[in-house]
Amino acid sequence: MPTPPSLSPEQRALALEKATRVRKERAEVKRELKDGATSLSAVLERAERSEAIAKMRVLALLEALPAMGKIKARRLLDQVGISEARRVQGLGANQRAELLRIVGS
Repeated sequence: MPTPPSLSPEQRALALEKATRVRKERAEVKRELKDGATSLSAVLERAERSEAIAKMRVLALLEALPAMGKIKARRLLDQVGISEARRVQGLGANQRAELLRIVGS
């Protein structure tokens, strides 16, 4: 396993602060999806402006949808031909369109 880079205390504090912001933003998006406050299409559009969302796994987004569990989300990814490790930024236009068509949002 590679050794982590040596950071100054200031660099480490900035990295920890950024990681906290990213986790909060991702948790907020998943909560909004679960509550129905936002749609999958809105989240995919938001990913174009937000690096934190763009680097989320598609599986995590699908699991956050109402009435979508882990098994159903994995089946959907298989159906569309998307790897479970795929991140939002790596989705092609056809994959996005197919997901939105199936999910209906």
